[in-house]
Amino acid sequence: METAAQGTVPAQPARPAAYAKTDRTVPTRSAERASYDRELVHAILDEGYLCHLGFVRDGAPVVLPTLYGRVGEVLYLHGSTGSRPLRMTGQADPGLAVCVTVTHVDGLVLARSAFHHSVNYRSVVVHGIAHQVTDPEEKRRALDALVDHVVPGRAADSRPADKKELAATAVIRLDLKEVSAKTRTGDANDEPEDLDLPYWAGVLPLRKGHDAPIANGDLAADVRVPQYLKTR
Repeated sequence: METAAQGTVPAQPARPAAYAKTDRTVPTRSAERASYDRELVHAILDEGYLCHLGFVRDGAPVVLPTLYGRVGEVLYLHGSTGSRPLRMTGQADPGLAVCVTVTHVDGLVLARSAFHHSVNYRSVVVHGIAHQVTDPEEKRRALDALVDHVVPGRAADSRPADKKELAATAVIRLDLKEVSAKTRTGDANDEPEDLDLPYWAGVLPLRKGHDAPIANGDLAADVRVPQYLKTR
């Protein structure tokens, strides 16, 4: 068996099962709903389509929806090279302080009292410094990840971006270091004195789904729906 000195790559240390807590990732309200479990964070991120990117511009907060994709412990976010937040993450500066959020609403919680109405949800909040991706190969991998995040298998089943399109597209990366998840599940939390009130209480579950694919009107008749869309 070869040793590391003979040219083999030494084994990488296993990542901790949870992200480290920080002052920004510990909520001040309902802290019992917070989780730092790495697998839970990844699962919530991988199920979403859009994230919200928050940053400060000219002293005022800005929040923008955008596409994203996860590759290991990195989030890649998509944008135009002309957009302000993407230009603010260039190599000429130390990066852009951002906060990225992803949320799934799983159910509407209806209580006997108006005060205790709520939602069941799963969310992730990521804090960090975003940097623009300038390496061409990393950029291509990131764009493939963005496409496959929305529809797995689609990147290999479409024309890659050409030089002009790559020049017009910006990608920023944000390392998953300062991260937390927060979830709510279960019934409404009515007050004991309200339990006998004659109002219905419970959860209205919500689910995400897909209808049958609708082909472009200009699609050639012999181009069939790909299998990866039939199985979604």
